[in-house]
Amino acid sequence: MMTQTMIAPETLEDALAAMHAEPGSMALAGGATLVAMMNAGLVEPNSLVALRHVDTLRGTRQLDDGGIELGAMRRHRETALETPFKDGQTVLSYAASQIANPTVRNMGTLGGSIAFNDPGADYPAALVAANATILIVGATGTREVSAEAFFVDWYTTALEAGELVAGVRVPAALVGSIGHYEKLARIAGDFAVASVALQVTWSGDSIAAARIAIGGSGPTPLHLAEADDMLIGTGADSDALSKAGLLLAQAADPVDDVRASADYRRKVIPRLLAKAMREIAPAREAA
Repeated sequence: MMTQTMIAPETLEDALAAMHAEPGSMALAGGATLVAMMNAGLVEPNSLVALRHVDTLRGTRQLDDGGIELGAMRRHRETALETPFKDGQTVLSYAASQIANPTVRNMGTLGGSIAFNDPGADYPAALVAANATILIVGATGTREVSAEAFFVDWYTTALEAGELVAGVRVPAALVGSIGHYEKLARIAGDFAVASVALQVTWSGDSIAAARIAIGGSGPTPLHLAEADDMLIGTGADSDALSKAGLLLAQAADPVDDVRASADYRRKVIPRLLAKAMREIAPAREAA
């Protein structure tokens, strides 16, 4: 079925009203994800509600507690290069910088990307590692959902009919923490075969706090508090790191697809985690 109409409201209220008025309508943000899915015949919206004129979904807001709120219409390029992230929050900028290519990063938006929960996308694991909150708006008001709860299943999120992603709140990271995103892809810019997003805080040569999320290896980003805790008090090359990687690999639920087999994804998770820890070593030494 062909899309019949496109509406371009100028206010959030009008956008929500338009989506409520016609069942089967979908919000169009940057279009990088939705248009590709439409071209592939994966979705067939009755109408499109374009959000490009809704200014309240743009911009960045610094919070008094050190957190940052990002509007859903924030472009990937802006998230990668222009957001004043500090400490471990930079896991988001690392992830945004690896999305597709410059053309897509100039067009695609934060809200548009995460609304579809493609397991191979770069934001989901990074948002979980950052312990971010997704801001959702609908006809009954605004609600907040943790990133870990927002990504529900394959291509499924906590969004209900008529709701939109309004933004993302990234909490302040521990002072001195380091954020990093490590991605394995067949070619640069492709969706992840597997990915590791993390925030790590050091006390001397030992890890004082850690939060790890695995992407591309199941229907939702994988986070295990047990794996985080295994690293506390250990170093970057410890046996605990290997054990945490194996624990995450065993808990992963990947599938076979054109990019890799499920077994291969499980094998690379510990290696990606070790590589991510090696990558942040220079930043730790310079801190």
